[in-house]
Amino acid sequence: MSAGTALAVEATGLCKTFGKGHTAVEAIRDVSLTVARGELVALLGPSGAGKSTLLTMLGLIVPPSRGRVVLGGTTAFHGGRFRVNVRRFRREHLGFVFQKANLIPFLSALENVQLALELSDVATRRARSRAMELLDYLGVAERARHLPSKLSGGEQQRVAVARALANGPNLILADEPTAALDSVRGRQVMELFRTVAHEQGSAVLVVTHDHRALDVFDRSIEMEDGRLRPAAAVLAR
Repeated sequence: MSAGTALAVEATGLCKTFGKGHTAVEAIRDVSLTVARGELVALLGPSGAGKSTLLTMLGLIVPPSRGRVVLGGTTAFHGGRFRVNVRRFRREHLGFVFQKANLIPFLSALENVQLALELSDVATRRARSRAMELLDYLGVAERARHLPSKLSGGEQQRVAVARALANGPNLILADEPTAALDSVRGRQVMELFRTVAHEQGSAVLVVTHDHRALDVFDRSIEMEDGRLRPAAAVLAR
């Protein structure tokens, strides 16, 4: 990472404890990391390592118990409290992709993406045009009028990525996005994330158990027992 690279994420000293007293569980323990814009990073580790918890803190869904989160140069969490309007900040700067596409079942692929834009106050005509551009960019334009039930799993995830890209996010957070896909479609989704990161300039942080597509990533980070492992592997572009 060069000195002039813009950071999408700068997290320092993150901790998360659930419960109190003798029932307290320390899920995240003094985690610090950075992710640059245009970088695709895999977050690895066994079940229970804290990967999803870390993702929810970086996405401003769950507040850390301690630490600081800076997103796109803006201090979003520090001193035990959020420093931004969380709902607005997430809508304007973050994109999310989950294991299930979670598309609205009674809206077409186009309408699912269009709605994300309209919620950010984009005019209907412009939102529809931009949604179609994104579906075309991600290779599912011909499926734009179909309901989610008529799309394959891979197509649904492509629509979910289009929706995540709708607001031009600095950061996309993806939690096991290929868990329900076969190896071929799973790799296609990971390659799609690489294209998004490198061409759109968004940082993409992906929680995954799938080691078969790690060569797609720029870098991997491993977690164990709520901590980052030292000397995380750096993968060639």
